[in-house]
Amino acid sequence: MTLTELRYIVAVARERHFGRAAASCFVSQPTLSVAVKKLEDELGVTLFERSAGDVTLTPIGERIVEQSQVVLEEVQVIKQLAEQGKDPLAGSLRLGIIYTISPYLLPHLIPALRERASQMQLLLEENYTARLAEMLKQGEIDLAVVAEPFHESGIVTQAVYDEPFVVATPKGHPWERFGAVDSEQLAEENVLLLSPGNCFRDQVLQTCPDLNRESVPAGSSLQRTLQGSSLTTIRHMVAGGIGVTVLPATSVSAADEALLSIRPFAEPIPTRRVVLAWRKNFPRLAAVEVVRQSILNASLPAVAYLPDAEPSA
Repeated sequence: MTLTELRYIVAVARERHFGRAAASCFVSQPTLSVAVKKLEDELGVTLFERSAGDVTLTPIGERIVEQSQVVLEEVQVIKQLAEQGKDPLAGSLRLGIIYTISPYLLPHLIPALRERASQMQLLLEENYTARLAEMLKQGEIDLAVVAEPFHESGIVTQAVYDEPFVVATPKGHPWERFGAVDSEQLAEENVLLLSPGNCFRDQVLQTCPDLNRESVPAGSSLQRTLQGSSLTTIRHMVAGGIGVTVLPATSVSAADEALLSIRPFAEPIPTRRVVLAWRKNFPRLAAVEVVRQSILNASLPAVAYLPDAEPSA
């Protein structure tokens, strides 16, 4: 039994396809298939049920793959401990960030990190919360910047800041006369939201649950909810007069002010809490702390920083 064979079966379990698993491991499919069969023969059990176009784990295979993942993570810990013995701020750090934070945080974060830890190379992964959680648990990234709620076994989180939401409308919209917009007023308009799967969409729907209705009764003031693939696309749609939207405050720039009318929410102002997340056994806590301090000193607009927040499992 070798670590390479364990990596192969974990890849097959993840991809549910031998060809894709081989590609992800940068080997040929026959090489991977032979190695998996060799491991099955050595263990005396069948790990995968193979059929045309489909690969599923057997019950014992599921348990063995789960333990293999633990073994691979522990091997990574040994390597990281060795690196930490040299310099915890040297080498690469794999950082994942959700789509609705990365474009607005990274321009502030990267210069601050270069100043604090010039030897640390930042490898970035931009993705949805669910995918980053999976990558974090599988050891594919070291650290993630996500928004609550975020509860995963084996993962530690630490709050960094609270970010308010704002309302964006086209120029000349009637809401311009209001000092603030009540969340219930969103149900009176066409509201543009991100596509399903994005946590910011879910947070907006929590702010105004009526927007989650799929049909509009006759005579209702609620019109319709539209979708966009990114906050940038949604901005342009709003500027074109299609409807209104909700944005995280850090995403608003001077360019937006020229195209859109930005209004705060009335109390209680909806917010999201942004946290750092890492595996419990991740040894480079000094690297986590330098990222946290860099974010705390990033001077992001409108956010409420939480410098005294404690890590929680």
